[in-house]
Formats: sequence, C-alpha cells, structure tokens
Amino acid sequence: METRHLRPRPIRGLLCTVTLFVGVGALHAQASPAGAPPSPDPRYERGLQVLRELNQGQTQPVFEAMRREFPFLADSTASYALGDVWGRQVLDPKTRQLAAMAAFASLGLRSFFKTHAGYALNLGATPEELKEIVYLVTVPAGFPRAIEASQTLQELFAERGLNPAGGRR
Repeated sequence: METRHLRPRPIRGLLCTVTLFVGVGALHAQASPAGAPPSPDPRYERGLQVLRELNQGQTQPVFEAMRREFPFLADSTASYALGDVWGRQVLDPKTRQLAAMAAFASLGLRSFFKTHAGYALNLGATPEELKEIVYLVTVPAGFPRAIEASQTLQELFAERGLNPAGGRR
C-alpha cells in the first residue's frame, strides 16, 4: 500500500476574510492621521440621518444596542442598509416602509415588521394602509404569515394608543 504525503492547502476562505478585515482596517487607518478622530463617513452619516428621520429624531434602541455590542455590524447597517439603500430617493419614505413591511411580514420577521410599521406610522401612513399590507401578504406568503403580522400590528396599535376600526372589506 502506497503512502502519500499530503501537502497542506491554504484555507482560502479564511485568508480572504482576514484580508478583507485587514483591508477595511487599513482604509479606516488611512482616513485620518494618527491621533486624530476618524473623518466622518458620508454613507454612515447619511444612514444615521435616515434613522433619525424614520424615528422622529429619537434614538433607535435596537440600533444603539447594536452599536455598543456589535459596532462593525452597526457601522455596516448604517452605511449600507440605511445610507445606501434606505437613503435612495426613488421611492418616497412612506412607500419604502410599506414595502419593507410586506417583505418582513412575508419572511415572518415580526420584530422587523413591527419596527418598520412604526416607522410607516411616523411617516404618515394610516392604520388602514398598514392593515392593507397585511391583507396583501396573504397572496405571496400565505395566511399564517399574514395572521402573525396582524397580531404584531395589533400590538403596535395598542402600544401607540390607536384603535383603528376593524371591519371586513
């Protein structure tokens, strides 16, 4: 029986990940001279502005907790999700939140659905418009997801002291 010696192979995935993080760190290090505070990233700043607008100038507790415990994730969320995507001007902010609600309800992500339903209310959406999103979810995602979203919306309405008329349409 022949014995072969195996040569170690580089772990490309890990190497790429390490290179990416080192590269990102180097970019941040180049952004400001030693000892100076980092220069503000316009994408990050735009993301924070979007979050302030969505939350009527108030801090967002989930995001603030993420900034403390997972700063890289918070920076990425603020820069990309909020600054690059949510900050686009093609859709008006209320329409963007209604679309986000439909997506999160369809995926069964209750906390995200509730957060974005709250933002939609902050931006002038009516309870009837939010309920309409729940009805629409029955088609792509089914009744269980729509029922779950309706329960979440009822929680939000109760927290906000809203008593939308509930009848059949």
